[in-house]
Amino acid sequence: MNVYVLQVINGVGIGMIYFLLAVGLSIVFGLLRFVNFAHGAFYLLGAYACYALMQQGLGFWGTLVLAPILVGAAAWLAERLLLRRMYDLPHEFHILFTLGLAWAIQELVILYWGPVGVNVPPPDLLKGVVMWGSFIYPKYRLFLIAFSALLALAIWLLLERTRLGSIVRAGSEQADMVMLLRINVYRVFGLVFALGAATAGLAGALAAPLRGVEPFMGVEALAVAFVVVVVGGMGSFSGALIGGLLVGIVQSIMSTLWPQGASLMIYIAMALVLLLRPDGLMGRSQ
Repeated sequence: MNVYVLQVINGVGIGMIYFLLAVGLSIVFGLLRFVNFAHGAFYLLGAYACYALMQQGLGFWGTLVLAPILVGAAAWLAERLLLRRMYDLPHEFHILFTLGLAWAIQELVILYWGPVGVNVPPPDLLKGVVMWGSFIYPKYRLFLIAFSALLALAIWLLLERTRLGSIVRAGSEQADMVMLLRINVYRVFGLVFALGAATAGLAGALAAPLRGVEPFMGVEALAVAFVVVVVGGMGSFSGALIGGLLVGIVQSIMSTLWPQGASLMIYIAMALVLLLRPDGLMGRSQ
């Protein structure tokens, strides 16, 4: 099979991880305009939770359930005890505080697990490759695409077909109007913040068998998440999906054409999108 076709398929798999990483960040900003620079740390915690749980004897499938729950619970506590006090402050305080929180989490991870990265094996069921004529592709990457697509559908149903989703979408448009309806936007935000962190933690657990686990992966993830959100449009589910796929495919194809500049190209793509559509591909004018 043509190498570029394989790279596009690889890009779809990577892009779906980027979508899971970025969708919570996008919705959280859309709901209360809260800038969360600790989002990459939740991705980091999800990857290390996957590693730690498997070291304790829990199978990979169990970690996909338990790791995001643990990360979401930690995020809910952080929002409840710390971040909720900062909603009405300027964005500069959001950035400084969440950056400090991210660095604290990173240093705690280094203290406990050390500065050297570790490997997480895929489950036995997903080892090896799928062969279909000339199509040869790793089983785990195919699982990643299919599983992430199902998760994207589940998140879309949550946002479009439930009362919580209606409140989140309305709050992202006019939070003040929602509060006039006697809906506690801050309580909803706490739940959405935890769900967003849980999806980032799940993205970290899914990425662990692909790239391994190391203490500085959260910094890289945060940068990519912001690129995806800016490309797709703040507060947009479809924007996070399209942005994640676009960034993943660009990065994957460029790793063949220009390996040294693969990461650079995603920022160039972001700049081009901003020149043509300053609010992102699916963003609304503010």
